[in-house]
Amino acid sequence: MLNILKEKLIEEIEKLPEDRVQEVLDFVGYLRTKETKEVLERVQEGLDPQKDPILKFIGGASHGSLAHEIDKELYGS
Repeated sequence: MLNILKEKLIEEIEKLPEDRVQEVLDFVGYLRTKETKEVLERVQEGLDPQKDPILKFIGGASHGSLAHEIDKELYGS
């Protein structure tokens, strides 16, 4: 079924003027971006700090800047 839909889509795109083909391409890009955002949102909803020790640690350090003068320590003055 998917191949039939793709073939029909290609047939219809071939009938369009060039500027409309660009619009179709832009729309496809929009749909892909939207799908990516939706997937990321679903993943983020599933993040549970109680199950992931790294997520549990986030915000655990309150020592100010841990990299204070790191360049001096690494490379000298």
